[in-house]
Amino acid sequence: AFGHLLQLAPPQEYGFIGWRRQHLPMLPAKFKLSIRKIKTKDGFVEDPGVRKQLDIIKRLFDEATEIIVATDAGREGELIFRYIYYFLKCKKPFKRLWISSQTDEAIKDGFRNLKPGKDYDTLFNSAHCRSESDWLVGMNATQALSISAGSKSVLSLGRVQTPTLAMICARFIESKNFIPQTFYQIAIQLDKDGQLFKAISIANFKTQPEAQEVFDKVQDVATGFATGGNITAVEAKPRKEPPPLLHDLSSLQQEANKKNGFTADQTLNLLQNLYESKLVSYPRTGSRYIGDDVFANVPKLISTLTDHPTFANQANFLQTATLNKRSVNAKKVTDHHAILPTGEKPYNLSKDHQAVFDMVAGRMLEAFHQECLKEITKITIESGSVF
Repeated sequence: AFGHLLQLAPPQEYGFIGWRRQHLPMLPAKFKLSIRKIKTKDGFVEDPGVRKQLDIIKRLFDEATEIIVATDAGREGELIFRYIYYFLKCKKPFKRLWISSQTDEAIKDGFRNLKPGKDYDTLFNSAHCRSESDWLVGMNATQALSISAGSKSVLSLGRVQTPTLAMICARFIESKNFIPQTFYQIAIQLDKDGQLFKAISIANFKTQPEAQEVFDKVQDVATGFATGGNITAVEAKPRKEPPPLLHDLSSLQQEANKKNGFTADQTLNLLQNLYESKLVSYPRTGSRYIGDDVFANVPKLISTLTDHPTFANQANFLQTATLNKRSVNAKKVTDHHAILPTGEKPYNLSKDHQAVFDMVAGRMLEAFHQECLKEITKITIESGSVF
């Protein structure tokens, strides 16, 4: 299959011809499947490429005694197969190939450990529910709003797009209505044994005269105070900062946007290319954890980065260090574990592909590194005011 070959049938196939107020809400007793449509000058018609592919799949189904499902190991991959299976009225038994990497070793291991198809019934039910709810909300809400607006144009609403748009609009309104307020603080520069540092007043002042009044009381050297201020308290607290978790798709998209300005789609496409090139594990994961079985292979993955131009020093350090297991928790692994490099060496990658690969590899090294030990020191100074 190439993507979703089948889709839920449009309203007209249930007898809802035209956009009419009396049809709403459209609630089919049982949803039908139809071949994916493409838009032409004569309207929407069946995609001939999809019809041809379905004919090929049907012939293979008829010849087979058992089917191995090797679509994407995820919710939508399961839906793609099940829709084809039910549309073609196939009754052949099937097993599931479930892998998180495209390396030869991972594929061979997956074939040695095929799963019963029924183990993924609930995953299909989840995808099926998503598909039908998208139809019910999208078709009904879009027609309702468009009809109410006079049907001059299609006003598209959707289960995901409309709440997302609402959040964007709410944030826009908040920003538009925000009234900035000016306030003042006082800063003094101190010299302790030749070490210069700046202290900021604890209090904020609404007006400049208020701040100036306090500023005039600062006991600086120029007005005869040799110390320039009195240290009244010093509080030092040690703090441990754990390493970051491994990347899931969302966190990687955020980093790629922050560092390189990539859109979410750009990052996903680059990741998908790396996955298909056997360089990273399954990209569409929502988990930032791995299980102990995957963790057992992490030292080997780290060793593949010992000659990396950027990460060599850290990879070599981790070769003999005790690895941090913050990202190791099988109970928090969903369909797929966090994104990891596969250990395959990247060659001749484009600049963008290399950037995303390095984010995956670099995060792996960070995640298994030691905790960062910090000491946070708070110094309270009195000099006409408290700083």
